Amino acid sequence: MRKTLLATLASLGLAAAAPFALASTIEIQVNNTMSDGGSESAAVERFAEYLDEQAPGRFNVRPFLAGSLGGENAVLELLNLGQTQLSITGGNWRQQYAPEYDAITVPFVFSTWEEVDAYMESPSGQRMVEIAEEKGGIKYFGTQHRGPRQMTANKAIHSPEDLQGFRLRLPSLPVWLRVWEEIGAQVVNVPAPEIYLAMQTGQVDGHENSLSSPYTRRLWEVQDHIIMTSHVMFPWNWVASKRWWEGLEADDQALITEAIEVARLHGTERERELDEFYLEELQKEGMTIIEPDVQPFREAARPAIEEILSEMAEGVMDDALGGE
Repeated sequence: MRKTLLATLASLGLAAAAPFALASTIEIQVNNTMSDGGSESAAVERFAEYLDEQAPGRFNVRPFLAGSLGGENAVLELLNLGQTQLSITGGNWRQQYAPEYDAITVPFVFSTWEEVDAYMESPSGQRMVEIAEEKGGIKYFGTQHRGPRQMTANKAIHSPEDLQGFRLRLPSLPVWLRVWEEIGAQVVNVPAPEIYLAMQTGQVDGHENSLSSPYTRRLWEVQDHIIMTSHVMFPWNWVASKRWWEGLEADDQALITEAIEVARLHGTERERELDEFYLEELQKEGMTIIEPDVQPFREAARPAIEEILSEMAEGVMDDALGGE
């Protein structure tokens, strides 16, 4: 019977899809907190396309963007329970499950994506992934690169000396506060929706974020400079519900793994294109782009960086700093 069916499929040019055509459709919800139109949704679209190309009708990919199933922590819990399937998630999983291995969140530790990916492959990075699987029930597939975090400022910043007393808006991440205060900035906590007004009224002198922030917030109206510090390389991460994953057939797992690889590389390339676009547009709007020597900033932050890394698990400092 199976041979007869395969022969029929082959005659229709469907032999390659036969193992999948005989099974029921698998629903895959893919979560992300960002809205449609960015590198994240582009990656989800490519993921769905690839699966449909390789196994038409086998998978039903359903994007849940803009945090429609909740914020990152809520989705992590749904993954743990097996109530959703995939997520392109930020750094919350590292902080929630294995903060003692999370060197990636520390500013000025990594300066390239190659260094970030190498850390994820190091003993410390792999242990972080293992702990997340044990505690959070997630399966980790790899990073999707985002635009590095830069600075905006109401004056030229070329060196750490220019940051003495500089009122820098930061999210309330203790590690970030410690590093920037070590360099000399005066840290100010302002809610994200109030960043523009805080700059307009002089409450803060600048902020840090990826280049999408000054572009979408029209910060050229209240800020003059972009300082290309690339101080945090903060990736997205593709993760799956371990409970759901282990219930899949090996052939389905292999194809989904391929699709994730294709999607995250596509998303990384799209993000690179967008970052270049934002920089060009910010220049057109009159912002001055400064590319400082970042090493003096890193050296000024070094006491705080080493103190933070020394508080983490054994081996993290060596794996993060590469024996510097």
